[in-house]
Amino acid sequence: MKDRGSGGIRYPWDTPPAEGEGIEVAEGVLWIRLPLPMKLDHVNVYALDDGDAWTIIDTGFASRRGKALWQTLMAGPLGGKPVHRVVATHHHPDHIGMAGWFQSAHGAQLITTRTAWLMGRMLQLDDQAVPNPETITFWERCGMSPAILEKRRTERPFNFADCVEPLPLGYMRIRQNDVFTAGGRTWDVHIGNGHAPEHATFWSRDDNLVLAGDQILPSISSNIGVYATEPEADPVADWLEACERLSTLAREDHLVLGGHKLPFTGLPLRLNQLIENHHGALRRLEQHLDAPKTAGDCFAPLFKRSIGDGEYGLALVEAMAHCLHLWHDGRATRSLNDAGAWVFQAVR
Repeated sequence: MKDRGSGGIRYPWDTPPAEGEGIEVAEGVLWIRLPLPMKLDHVNVYALDDGDAWTIIDTGFASRRGKALWQTLMAGPLGGKPVHRVVATHHHPDHIGMAGWFQSAHGAQLITTRTAWLMGRMLQLDDQAVPNPETITFWERCGMSPAILEKRRTERPFNFADCVEPLPLGYMRIRQNDVFTAGGRTWDVHIGNGHAPEHATFWSRDDNLVLAGDQILPSISSNIGVYATEPEADPVADWLEACERLSTLAREDHLVLGGHKLPFTGLPLRLNQLIENHHGALRRLEQHLDAPKTAGDCFAPLFKRSIGDGEYGLALVEAMAHCLHLWHDGRATRSLNDAGAWVFQAVR
C-alpha cells in the first residue's frame, strides 16, 4: 500500500482491484471495480461483510457481462456468501443498474432514497427509438450545434432501460440523519444533491470511512447537468449547498470510498476544491457573457479544454446548468433568440 499525493489529498492505493477481484480497504470492506462501456470506463462498488451475508454499495451497469462478473465475484472474493442487501447511492445507471437483478434473482433488499427509487422506476419507462419532441426542444433551447442536433434527431438516444434491470416493486427508504448498520459499523446517512437528486452518502461512526458514491470524487468533478425532465432546475445551487454542508463533517483522516477513481484522504481540502472550482467557473462564465450567448457557446470558460463528440452531451447540460444558475441568481438575463435557443447575458 502506497501513500502518494500532493496538497493534502493522498491515495493509499495506486492500483485498483483487477477485474473479478477485490481489495480489502478496511476490515470487512472490499473495494471492487466494474467496467463501463464509456470514456469513464469504470465504477467502484463496495461489499460490506455482515457475517453470514454481504451488503453491496452500488452495482454497475446491467448486461450479460455484468451478471457474469457478479457471479464470479460472489463465488470468489465474496466467498460464496449471499448478497442480502443492495444500497444504491443514487439513481444513475452505473450505480443502480444491477439492483433489480439482485432483488429478483437473489432475493436481496434494495435500500436507497425515495427520489433515487422514483427516478429509477420512472426512467425505466424510456424506450425511445428516436428522441422525443420535448428532448429535441430542450436541445434547441441549449443551443446545441446544428450539425450535432441534426444527427441526433434520427439516432437512438440513451435509454435508461437498456442498461438497468427492471426494479421490482418495493424498497427500503433512507433519508437525511438516518442511521444504517452494515459491515460491522454504524453509519450516519447524509444526503447530497446536484449531481443526482437525494444522493446518499454514509459516514462511519466507528472508524474513518466515508462511502461517497459520486457526491465526492478525488480527481474529477461530478457532472452537474440540467435535462429536459426539469429544464429550469438549478443543480449548481444544490451542489454548492451540499458541499458546504458536508464540509462541516469532513476530517483529514477520512478515507473516502467514491464511485470512481481511487480512495483518498484529505477530504476537507477536496470539498473546498469542489466548491471553489464551481465558483471560479461561474466567475469565468459571467465574464464570458458580455454579449448574449447560448449554453452551447460557453464551453471554453467552463471547461478550459476542447470537448470531443463523446463528451458533448454532458458538457452541454453542464453548461446549461451554470448559465441557469447565473440567471436564477440574478447575475444574468435570458431571452429566446430567433433559432429558439436561450441566450444569456451577464447583468452589468
